[in-house]
Formats: sequence, structure tokens, C-alpha cells
Amino acid sequence: MIQYHDEEWGVPVHDDRKLFEMLTLEGAQAGLSWITILRKRAAYKRAFDDFDVAKVARYDARRVRRLLADEGIVRNKLKVQSTITNARAVRELAREHGSLDAFVWSFVDGAPIVRRPGPGQTPSRSPESDALSKSLVGRGFRFVGSTIVYAFMQACGLVDDHQRGCFRERRRR
Repeated sequence: MIQYHDEEWGVPVHDDRKLFEMLTLEGAQAGLSWITILRKRAAYKRAFDDFDVAKVARYDARRVRRLLADEGIVRNKLKVQSTITNARAVRELAREHGSLDAFVWSFVDGAPIVRRPGPGQTPSRSPESDALSKSLVGRGFRFVGSTIVYAFMQACGLVDDHQRGCFRERRRR
């Protein structure tokens, strides 16, 4: 968790593959702890072809059965299927908006929203995550409720919630 925080969490991401990975992992985390998902991250990358959207979008029922037998990932049928559904939705969204990157960053006007919450004051959702969640759901995405989307926005740097005094917060001044 420390390495993830220190090197990755809150750093702006503009790569569609990485954005798809984080959206998938945040959805997989629903009802579980983030450390559980971090420990399974390498298995997720292997199982989902390093989050190649075009490949994942072509997965069929046979591939779903293989994924559900993969002990390295969370073997929840709805979560596995949502990854495939979301890959297909990403392809459609990219055709319409140019990229997943352009689409998600439009919800924060292209720049991170910087907040400096104190201990215990970090929100679990925001008006921006509500709007992005609603738009994603409307485009057929699954496991993208506002809380999941807010965590995605934090992870990918759309929202910078590093607490006051955190070395990451100090580096951004």
C-alpha cells in the first residue's frame, strides 16, 4: 500500500489502457479491501491481456469460464462480465470522444481537482464522480457507481486528495 500511494495513487493518468485497468480494479474492489486487489493486480493483468481493450472486448463465454476458474482474480461472475462489457463500452466511447482519457478528464475540465482533506475527511464521492458515474452507466458501463468512480478518479489523479502534510502534497506546491 505504501509503494502504491508513494508512486502511483493520485498521479494523473492519460493512458487509456491504464485508465481501463484502474476502472476494472476499482470495480473489482467493490465489497473488498483495496489491498486484496493490489495483491491480485499482476494476476488481473495476466488474465485480462494487460488490459488491452480490443482483446478484452472480444472475450466470449469460453473465456469467461476460464476467468471464473482463475484463482488469481476475484471470481465473481458479474465483475468478470462487467470488465468485458466495460471494454466494449470503452471502444464505443473512444469512437465518440476520441479516447477514454478525453472523456473522463472532461469531467474535471482537464485538470486535477485538488483538495487537502484532513484525517478522516476524505469524501467517498463528489458532484464530479456522480456525473461521471451517471454518464458511464448511461453508456452501458457496469460497476461504476459514484463511490467506485470517485476512487478511480483519486487513483488516476483526476482528484488529488493527498492529505495536508503528505509528502505528495508538498511535492505539488
